[in-house]
Amino acid sequence: MVSSLRGLPSLDLRTVTRGAEPAPLGTLWDRSTALGRALGAIDDAGDRWSGELRGKRWADAGASVLSNLSDYGVVWVLAAAWKARHAGQARRRAVVALAAAGIASYVANRAAKRLAGRSRPDGEDTLDEVLPVRSPTSSSFPSGHTLAAFCTAAVLPDSLAARRAALTFAAAVAASRVHLRAHHTSDVLGGAIIGAALGVLARPLVDLAAPRHKRAA
Repeated sequence: MVSSLRGLPSLDLRTVTRGAEPAPLGTLWDRSTALGRALGAIDDAGDRWSGELRGKRWADAGASVLSNLSDYGVVWVLAAAWKARHAGQARRRAVVALAAAGIASYVANRAAKRLAGRSRPDGEDTLDEVLPVRSPTSSSFPSGHTLAAFCTAAVLPDSLAARRAALTFAAAVAASRVHLRAHHTSDVLGGAIIGAALGVLARPLVDLAAPRHKRAA
């Protein structure tokens, strides 16, 4: 396993900008407790799985592309723009769904990170070759990329096939964040659970504000 992220000298995956003040949920990952040991086992399993692929050019590049596509919700903005290409009911729904998912995921992510205050992976196991990825500086839990991806995947698509494709992409984004050592495995699982729950709660509100076209429904 290789030892540094070449070409990304500014990337410090351990950085947390909350200062020295302890976070309320910071002890969840204390391995002296039963819960901490359970979460630690999940993290260790994810590290072993990702470690088998880390350093392979195709896996490193794929993880980088997925992470960058989901950064700031770029892929979801593009998907919403495609859905909104025609004026009318479909456009209104795409805009409402994207706004609802974006606001909900942003607020939940900020609140959870403030409560968790978890440090990033130590960065000892990294990649040979990788596309530039934005340096993470916030608390590691939850994974914001994953949270936003699952929330939007639950809200934006109208058909079952589109929702399955979106959820598959969201799962791939989660895996990429572990592969890049931007997050622990429990961070992306937490992000997926929070994001999916937000999406399920937000979807009825989107349906009220912007009903689906009868054919899509």
